[in-house]
Amino acid sequence: MTTQPPFGVRELAPAFDNSNHSKRLPWPHAPVPRLGEAGVYMVTAATSQRLPMFQNGASLRLLHDALLTIANKYSWTLQAWSVFANHYHFVAAAPNDASTLTACIRELHSRTAAALNRYENTPGRQVWHNYWDTQLTHETSYLARLHYVHQNPVKHGLTTNAANYPWCSAAWFEQTASPAQVKTVYSFKIDQLKIPDDY
Repeated sequence: MTTQPPFGVRELAPAFDNSNHSKRLPWPHAPVPRLGEAGVYMVTAATSQRLPMFQNGASLRLLHDALLTIANKYSWTLQAWSVFANHYHFVAAAPNDASTLTACIRELHSRTAAALNRYENTPGRQVWHNYWDTQLTHETSYLARLHYVHQNPVKHGLTTNAANYPWCSAAWFEQTASPAQVKTVYSFKIDQLKIPDDY
C-alpha cells in the first residue's frame, strides 16, 4: 500500500512553470525596486545542527511552497528567496506592522517541521535552530542582497545558472522584472557582503 505524503510534500516539477501547481501558489507580483516605508528585511534561517533536513525534491518543494504561502498570509511581500537542504534566505517588504515577522517565521518553521517529521516518521525531531533578520535601510545594501539571494544557488555550487534552480526566485525575477531592473540588481557586487551563509 502506498501512503500519500502530507499536504505540501510531493514530487517536483520546476518551481516557476506553467503547471497547475505553480498557478495555485501565491507568487508575488513583479519585484518592487525600492525600499518600502514599513521596511524591507533579509532573513536567514538554519536547520538544527545545520543538518540537511530538506534533502530531496519533495521536502524542498514543501519548504518553498510553505514560504510563499505563509509570507503571503502575513502580507509580507517576498522580493527574493532561496531554499536549501539546511537553510534558507529571503528578502521581503514588511506589511504595515513589521512585528508580524516573528509570527510568520514561527508558523513557517512549525508547519514545515511537523509536515517533514510526519513524512519521515520522526515525530518530535527538532528541525529548525534559529533565524536572523536584518532591516535593510540603504538602497545599495538592499539591491546587493536581492542579487545575493537570487544567485545563492550558484554560490553553493548547486548550479551555474540560478534560474535553473527551482527553489529560488531567480527565474521568477528574471521573467517578471523589467530588463533594466534585472541588469541593475545583478550589477551590485556581492562578494564582500557579510551574511551568515557558511552552510
